[in-house]
Amino acid sequence: MEKWNQSSSDFTLLGLFPQNRTGLLLLLLIIFVFSLALFGNSTMIHLIRVDPRLHTPMYILLSQLSLMDLMYISTTVPKMVFNFFSGQKSITFLGCGVQSFFFLTMACSEGLLLASMAYDRFVAICHPLHYPTRMSKMMCLKMIIGSWILGSINSLAHTVYALHIPYCHSRSINHFFCDVPAMLPLACMDTWVYEYMVFVSTSLFLLFPFLGITASYGRVLFAVFHMRSKEGKKKAFTTCSTHLTVVTFYYAPFVYTYLRPRSLRSPTEDKILAVFYTILTPMLNPIIYSLRNKEVLGAMTRVFGTLSSTKT
Repeated sequence: MEKWNQSSSDFTLLGLFPQNRTGLLLLLLIIFVFSLALFGNSTMIHLIRVDPRLHTPMYILLSQLSLMDLMYISTTVPKMVFNFFSGQKSITFLGCGVQSFFFLTMACSEGLLLASMAYDRFVAICHPLHYPTRMSKMMCLKMIIGSWILGSINSLAHTVYALHIPYCHSRSINHFFCDVPAMLPLACMDTWVYEYMVFVSTSLFLLFPFLGITASYGRVLFAVFHMRSKEGKKKAFTTCSTHLTVVTFYYAPFVYTYLRPRSLRSPTEDKILAVFYTILTPMLNPIIYSLRNKEVLGAMTRVFGTLSSTKT
């Protein structure tokens, strides 16, 4: 088997849908979901930026989640749509590295950010008197910067390693974006060491934060059930259930995909699961947070009501 020249050869993305009428209809659905995600997350960022009542740690973290979701879905969908309509499935070696870097950065950073949001709710409900000191704006800023930096460093390490693997066999990646585990079967070398590092990385950035989130919300729900105020209990339960819904949609398919051995994985199943955490979750997050949050709905009324009144 001959190694192919990395400097002059491209990868080929086999894509998500077949080139037929059914594939076109499904792709149009993806474009609709993409449009909803752009609108919903942009609206959420705008609301939190312009409404002073939302300038709290919880909503500052939420605005970062929306920003990550915007970048997340924009990393994969536009290239997939372009390849489908153009009939070209190729992606340059450098382009694959850039896409992989941004995808992994968003994936790891969002996992850490969701853990920070869970900690914020834990302190707010279980230790309300300590909330101003434990979740100050400076602490919130540190959590945000830490999520971005750690996610970027982890992503850079994986991307650099993936781009230095000698590839042979076919250059066709059986996925709709440059997912590193999908690239490994194309390698000319034994990649068991790297697969072990993927397992460790997934545990550090996804599994452990997920377990921490679960423990935090378990403690929160215990505190909620012992609240005397029915209104406070209802508000806390609504907030926590909203966060748990988002966390489940994000972590479950991600952990299931990346913690399984390669022998138990199939490309088709991986691509279907990837749709959940790369496309559906960024669209659902702003909908879940807006429809189940009175403060966000109130901000919509204030901000967009003001805009409509000034126009008239």
